[in-house]
Amino acid sequence: MIEMTSSQKLRIAVVTEAFLPQVNGVTNSVLRLLEYCKAQGHEVLIIAPESEGAPTRYLDYKIKHVPSIAMKKLIPMGVPRKYLEPLLEGFAPDVIHLASPIFLGHYVARIAKKMGIPTVSVYQTDIAGFARHYGLTIAHSTLKKWVSRIHQVSDITLAPSKWACRDLEVNGVKNVRLWKRGVDLVNFTPARRDESLRTNIKGKSEKLIIGYVGRLANEKRLDDLAILDRQNDIQLVIVGDGPAAPRFKKELPNARFVGYQSGTELARYVASFDIFVHTGKHETFCQGIQEALASGVPVIGPDTGGPVDLIDHGVTGLLIDTADSHQLLEAVETLRSHSSFDLMQIAARRAVEHRTWDYINAQLIDHYRDAIFELSKKRGMVA
Repeated sequence: MIEMTSSQKLRIAVVTEAFLPQVNGVTNSVLRLLEYCKAQGHEVLIIAPESEGAPTRYLDYKIKHVPSIAMKKLIPMGVPRKYLEPLLEGFAPDVIHLASPIFLGHYVARIAKKMGIPTVSVYQTDIAGFARHYGLTIAHSTLKKWVSRIHQVSDITLAPSKWACRDLEVNGVKNVRLWKRGVDLVNFTPARRDESLRTNIKGKSEKLIIGYVGRLANEKRLDDLAILDRQNDIQLVIVGDGPAAPRFKKELPNARFVGYQSGTELARYVASFDIFVHTGKHETFCQGIQEALASGVPVIGPDTGGPVDLIDHGVTGLLIDTADSHQLLEAVETLRSHSSFDLMQIAARRAVEHRTWDYINAQLIDHYRDAIFELSKKRGMVA
């Protein structure tokens, strides 16, 4: 009989659809998990799509690459290979983590069932929503069913927001649990606010600095910000890069596009905004919003998807239909003239102060242990 203990070190296979050198929400979450696992002494094998410049190890953890493809050049996906089964047999993981599983994750989930290895999948990318945004109505329906089938195979599915949990459950996925994302409270802090950077951005004017951070792709709907770009007393700052950058630069001719930023420099930009805005309607969470809140910056976001869980309407920001230009401009004016704007800045930071990555990843390890325990219990192997 097996008895699980909270101190037992685990062997974890992390199967991710995105990894370095590609940087996005999936990669970021996986990197934070690997750092936590290293600190706690867990053994990890990483399986990820190959790409130019991809590392072969991370924190001394071995990375096994598989070929990759991209859907409309938007979402790179790993291609399953038969050698993964003997690879997993050799590593003998206690649990398999499926990060935003699509083709690669689905293949490994089926292998895991066959091998009797518990799986924990993380729902992080609404690829069906992306397909619908690009006018691929048939693909949207097909992908919705596909994603549901993937997570139905998993022993536990973790979703980052209540909206995402409901969306999965409505589509037949069982054993869905809420698991949010962590935030780097040391890097993202109001103390990073830089008056010299603010002066560089707006000059000697008294413009309100409104910023966006994220991938520059069509589904992010940055063209919704055109109404703000036309205001003489507002300076838009766009942080990030992506395939739609040339189009957005034409749509927002007065905005400052500063490209991809990371680390301290990214935190400096975020803390120097007066207001953070996000217009993407297909966010299962939205790490950019959480980092803005940690920086003490009130947020305007869409009243759909993951942002609904993150923004406390009227307290840390405003939830609106960001596609409605009148609502968006009114929301900005409401925050600008808010008599307690300074209290809103304090509330923004306080709203996320407990969400350290260590705290969030400790929860994840607990989910692993639950999956291991439940599968072992079914087989009568647990005391």
